[in-house]
Amino acid sequence: MFGVRNALKPIEILLVDDDPDEAELTMATLRQGRVANRVLWVEDGEEALAVLRQEGRFAKAARPDLVLLDLNMPRMGGMEVLAEIKRHPDWKRLPVIIMTSSSAEADVFNAYDRHANCFITKPVDMKEFIEAVRSIEDFWLGFVRLPAA
Repeated sequence: MFGVRNALKPIEILLVDDDPDEAELTMATLRQGRVANRVLWVEDGEEALAVLRQEGRFAKAARPDLVLLDLNMPRMGGMEVLAEIKRHPDWKRLPVIIMTSSSAEADVFNAYDRHANCFITKPVDMKEFIEAVRSIEDFWLGFVRLPAA
């Protein structure tokens, strides 16, 4: 189960992306944000599931309040991770935002078929990328009430 949300407690974000440059830019943008948050970055789907299961080196990891998930990753891709999250009784309410370089209509349909909460195609331009991350923060961390359990 996910912890009770507290206005003073930072929002826990799980960032799943195999591109270190994009991950660092995302984390830097979120650090500059208006909403207190902590970001745990992992590079593939297997690590993401280990975080959610609190296994191995992630045994003491905080349960995320929000997942930012890339699709194209080694070992286990984002669609598989999304399906696992939404099938699991304790995780299915966890908001998952797909952030990917893909703009393929099939990926959009597949993500929503697997109950993604949002699909964002990463802009190529750095300024637009930063604006996309800020819009995620503004909406998902500013306006949306995240589930407490």
